[in-house]
Amino acid sequence: MMHSAAHPLQIRPRGSNHVGMRQYNERVVLHAIRLHGDLPKADLARLTHLSTQTVSLIVNKLLDDQLLIKCAPLRGRIGQPSVPIALNPDGAFAIGIKIGRRSMDVLLIDFTGNVRQRFERSYAFPDPRVLFDDLQAMVSEVVAFMQHIHADAADRLTGVGVAAPLSLGGWQALLDVPAEQAQAWNEMDLYSRIQALPAVRTLDLPVHLLKDTAAACTAELVAGRGHRLKSFLYLFVDTFIGGGLVIDSHVHSGTSGNAGAVGSMPLHAAQPTGPAPAQVLSQASLLNLQRLFSAAGLVVEAALDERALQAPWLALTERWLGEAAQAIALSIANAACLLDLEHVILDGVFNRALLAELIAHTQKALDAHSWEGVTRPTLHAGTIGSDARALGGALLPLHAAFAPDPEVFLKTGRPLRR
Repeated sequence: MMHSAAHPLQIRPRGSNHVGMRQYNERVVLHAIRLHGDLPKADLARLTHLSTQTVSLIVNKLLDDQLLIKCAPLRGRIGQPSVPIALNPDGAFAIGIKIGRRSMDVLLIDFTGNVRQRFERSYAFPDPRVLFDDLQAMVSEVVAFMQHIHADAADRLTGVGVAAPLSLGGWQALLDVPAEQAQAWNEMDLYSRIQALPAVRTLDLPVHLLKDTAAACTAELVAGRGHRLKSFLYLFVDTFIGGGLVIDSHVHSGTSGNAGAVGSMPLHAAQPTGPAPAQVLSQASLLNLQRLFSAAGLVVEAALDERALQAPWLALTERWLGEAAQAIALSIANAACLLDLEHVILDGVFNRALLAELIAHTQKALDAHSWEGVTRPTLHAGTIGSDARALGGALLPLHAAFAPDPEVFLKTGRPLRR
């Protein structure tokens, strides 16, 4: 994945003037433009350490391939006006799929990362007997939409990125999920099912799979506040709370792809006898707020919009904020001790006003912790919101096809495509 803006902490693209490096250098040039924005050829040569002649040849080829476009000349300088070069939004596309516990999203993004089309399906819990039929219909509509954009738009589709929980069939009792549905997900090879969709198979699209919160973390790293932070813990509140971890500008996936799983952290120490301690997700998840609304006979969908901070929902929301903030603060304190992180980004599927309140409550909860011997990290609001997981999924094939290092933002011992 690549960042959308420049910063001294980011990996800087550097090309090679040796013969045989042409394709790599093309990716370096594209990466430089994505990092720094529109650039004249002279600036591209300076940033990539390529010769002016090499950059000129590469840019001309990428213009012919319609991956780049020329901007209006920059005037007012000495000499001939320079012409900035930019990414062509229609140069390439990717599909992002988020399969969650309460909804499924499908996004089409263009070469600049902008969302061009979206679909959403809501459900009590995903039923695999119908979900893949719905998904096939949505992907087919995306392909049809692309064909209206450009004659060869379908040929510019780089692949499909899927963001889903690693344990979609887990926490069956907490979610009140039928045993057969949970078991079906536990036994499913999601990658193969997506790959077998007719709309995917017909176009022979590469499929990439990533944990949903790691995908959301990727979106924040690439297109949000994260591009200015070298390392951070990322927390995302949805039906359950989950997280991701960025170290040295890489999403660190861990041995099993589950690094940053703050939702599974214990809320207190285990005792020799008695049940295992509750997990952070049992207190800090949006599911708790929705259940409070439901028990009071209120519309549960209000948890996602401005009504959550209005009467009669507000009193219950305040109760949830206090409990959720305590659990989130505990996970942040533990992570800070273990990883010595300077930053934490908190985001979620709900209204931005509710996110601001959750951050304010979490700051107060952090005040109650002892920070002796450890640095308290700075807490930031995420910028992507509900699109984060599907957007992160879509970025995987796009950058696998065009980044100098296809896994530049994914630090993992396992291949990205599996």
